[in-house]
Amino acid sequence: MTKALLSYGRQAIDDDDIAAVVETLRSDWLTTGPAVERFEADVCAFTGAKHGVAVSNGTAALHATMHALDVGPGDEIIVSPMTFVATANCVLYQGGIPIFADVDPDTLLIDPKMVEAAVTPRTKAIIGVDYAGQPCDWDALHTIARKHKLALVADACHAIGAEYKGRKTGTLADISVFSFHPVKHITTGEGGMCLTDDEKLADRMRIFRNHGITTTAIQREKTGGWYYEMAVLGYNYRITDIQCALGSSQLKKLRGWISKRNDLARAYDTALAETAVRPLKKRNDGIHAYHIYVARVPERDIVFKRLRDAGIVANVHYVPVHLHPYYREKLGPKEGLCPVAETAYKEILTLPLWPGMEAADVKRVAFTLR
Repeated sequence: MTKALLSYGRQAIDDDDIAAVVETLRSDWLTTGPAVERFEADVCAFTGAKHGVAVSNGTAALHATMHALDVGPGDEIIVSPMTFVATANCVLYQGGIPIFADVDPDTLLIDPKMVEAAVTPRTKAIIGVDYAGQPCDWDALHTIARKHKLALVADACHAIGAEYKGRKTGTLADISVFSFHPVKHITTGEGGMCLTDDEKLADRMRIFRNHGITTTAIQREKTGGWYYEMAVLGYNYRITDIQCALGSSQLKKLRGWISKRNDLARAYDTALAETAVRPLKKRNDGIHAYHIYVARVPERDIVFKRLRDAGIVANVHYVPVHLHPYYREKLGPKEGLCPVAETAYKEILTLPLWPGMEAADVKRVAFTLR
């Protein structure tokens, strides 16, 4: 009998989620309505951030962040190469220049020493990536940002529910960004959110997500007015009430899911302890959200194929951004720019991990690896 395909990640939807979506479908608002405001408030209450701006996806959240910080042509933004391309692409959208700073070999988090070395007079901001769900060394990044008067951004798309020295992600930078793609901790189908304590930055992002228009439909509904103005060139990065109803329902289960992800990660650690597979190091100053479980694996590509043949769908996160053809051709970075990330890329493998998995699934993966 063929075993079921075991994916590296997937969503978890229950009857409460479905009921929340159906209730919204029967309401008067399907987009830009009260469910959006409620989801923003719910995420702020969970994280402790003052302002949340929900948008259509994590990439839109990153782009809105660059707009809010007034990134423009020639501005340099320091980013990690070990991330999804959107982290660097959002800089390009505004005409800025991504400057890649290498990562720590044990955690694959951006290395503060490399960040410091990358600062120039044209540097405007640092984007730290909470890779795999583990927060960066935010104290070190804050020190660098204050020293050079730079903005600090947290790409926390892997890390909702994580903590750094007692503080939740969403509150660790000037602006923090979440993603709600189906393989993330909670999902809205597609969706994202920017979080900040700065009201002016929040207002800039709200206007940007709505074509640059200064009022929303629900605001005009409340005042009984119709007039609106376009103040800046924005985008349609709005998220629907349907999606946000799902997000608010999912958020209620996040703490339990983070606990389950950590249980599964510990099970992997134990099962792989006597093998040649080397999991990434876990820092001791916070709570890991374990969006993904990443390990270094000898002969990675052969192992990847054999796992797939056994019905286990692993993945690779990521090809270092500067090695993608577009970046090579347009910006000219060469192999050797970020040697730690480049070496890690040849070895890393993302193993299945999501709340619906059980201990037996971990044993199956570990047995197959051995």
